[in-house]
Amino acid sequence: MAHDHQAHHGHSTQHGHGHTHGGDVDWAAIAELMEAEAEVCAPVYARALAWLGKEVTEPGLIVDAGSGPGVIACLMADTFPGARVVAADASEPLLERARARAARQGVADRFGTIAGELPDSLGELDYPADLLWASRSLHHLGDQKAALAAFAARLAPGGTLAILEGGLPSRYLPRDIGFGRPGLQARLDAAQEERFARMRAELPGAVPETEDWPALLTAAGLKHTGTRSFLLDIPAPVPDRARAFVVGWLTRTRDIHGDVMDAEDRATLDRLLDPADPGGLHRRPDVFVLSAHTVHRAVRPV
Repeated sequence: MAHDHQAHHGHSTQHGHGHTHGGDVDWAAIAELMEAEAEVCAPVYARALAWLGKEVTEPGLIVDAGSGPGVIACLMADTFPGARVVAADASEPLLERARARAARQGVADRFGTIAGELPDSLGELDYPADLLWASRSLHHLGDQKAALAAFAARLAPGGTLAILEGGLPSRYLPRDIGFGRPGLQARLDAAQEERFARMRAELPGAVPETEDWPALLTAAGLKHTGTRSFLLDIPAPVPDRARAFVVGWLTRTRDIHGDVMDAEDRATLDRLLDPADPGGLHRRPDVFVLSAHTVHRAVRPV
């Protein structure tokens, strides 16, 4: 299920996640942007995996449930050199990119993929997982409680389920950028919240759920063993790769939310996206990347 992080509150565009839903997103077309976000956020994922590694010391099988183009899955293969990693996603074009990345990074011999809708596709696993990671894929499944139970059932005794959900909205620009109304990103956040609520309501079998992730993990028969947030802080001036990601993110934001924005905010976005404008993202020196990612982990009892 590849999913677009523009479809969830607090984040931008990355990751594939094993479920297709309203919107008919062309995942292959936005794969480059998804990879760019994951690569920019790689320091966060590395710290999260190091934290998980204190609990999951020598995993035999790791599953990335909703892997998208496989950036995190390949990072898992590097972090846990004794493990086999399986990337599971509904988008075959994204899984093709994941396999190509694994080959480039020299981990293809320990890397596999499963194509299909979560959580049912995990029935194809040959044996239970020691670590199952779901990064912003769970909220694209209508019945999140049932999905967590299905994830838990794929764990080996003593195995860990880690879900990345929540965190804080990302910021890339000052509140006042020198033109347009101050607070542009806060207004984009509000539009995103509305879109996320519609997305959740339109999912097949959607069940409203209080987003108390430790409680939901406990209800799935697991023991909640920790929650931690990881900060991504890339101060200005940002490297070219991060700047290109921010440009891509705001371009997609303009495409997604342009019809609900007022004329002034649309004009502000157009200026920001103009490569020739001194105040645009391509040239301005104050672009930064700041976000917080929250990971919840739980263990299947032995």
